[in-house]
Amino acid sequence: MIDNHIIIDGSKGEGGGQILRSSLSLSMITGRPFTLKNIRAGREKPGLMRQHLTCVKAAAEVCDAEISDVTIGSEELSFMPGKIKAGDYHFAIGTAGSTTLVAQTLIPALMFLGEPSSLKLEGGTHNMKSPPYDFIEQSFLPLLNRMGANISCGLQSYGFSPAGGGQISIDIKPSTMLKPIELTDRGKQVSFSAEAIVSKIPISIAERELKKVQAKLGWSVDMLKARTTDNSIGPGNILLLKLVHDHVTEVYAGFGVVGTSAESIAKKVCKSANRYLNSEAAVGPYLADQLLLPMAVGGVVCIQPCDQAFTQRPTSR
Repeated sequence: MIDNHIIIDGSKGEGGGQILRSSLSLSMITGRPFTLKNIRAGREKPGLMRQHLTCVKAAAEVCDAEISDVTIGSEELSFMPGKIKAGDYHFAIGTAGSTTLVAQTLIPALMFLGEPSSLKLEGGTHNMKSPPYDFIEQSFLPLLNRMGANISCGLQSYGFSPAGGGQISIDIKPSTMLKPIELTDRGKQVSFSAEAIVSKIPISIAERELKKVQAKLGWSVDMLKARTTDNSIGPGNILLLKLVHDHVTEVYAGFGVVGTSAESIAKKVCKSANRYLNSEAAVGPYLADQLLLPMAVGGVVCIQPCDQAFTQRPTSR
């Protein structure tokens, strides 16, 4: 056994997939091998799902890692990283598993190399219990770039659950290191907006969501937008609330689910947004969660999280 080999219990905390993804990212960056046991023990279906297996295989390819024999359902993983390589990578999940969470795993390892890299990721782009593409583009990456990264992204097609089939691209240019930032307040309000998107289902669903947003938040009609996209292989619906302030942009999302009314979806998203807006926090719980790893890599980042919103910790697959 290598002296610096780390043993991690995946049942701790929420017992979900974030322990796996963070372990992979930090192992690639530090060069320290690890064994993760009890993978996703806190979930109804423990072990690796296809999205998690894609994260493992993608991380192994990026850094020439040696890994144990794992497959869907595996509850233990050994990962011995090699040297991180810049390159143009293409990974397909094969389901509606989250492309944004795969990106979250790989970005920290690739952004400090002396050469540019690109990621083309296929799967889900807008699915429950994962940050939607819009959150990565408008909320997370702008702050990461403020810290010194140089990363851009693009949405080629939507991937709703259960069909998947979406595609995103990530372009990563060389950076030296992340610098600490101070984010203790969100600043003045710049703009608020709501967008409801539907694919292969009636536009009336999006319109009903926005009507409920207007009733709950008191927003004017010019702040609301309903639209249809044909750029998806399957049906789907997402409601996005975009809260732009001087120092930070927050994106709150609700996802259409069979058997759940448009009004219920909108009501839940509005409740989350109001919890943030009625606090004095700079960032909400999801963005704070995403910033933890860059904070660890780049040094102390002073942020004021939304304490009221932390009454229930964000969950991920």
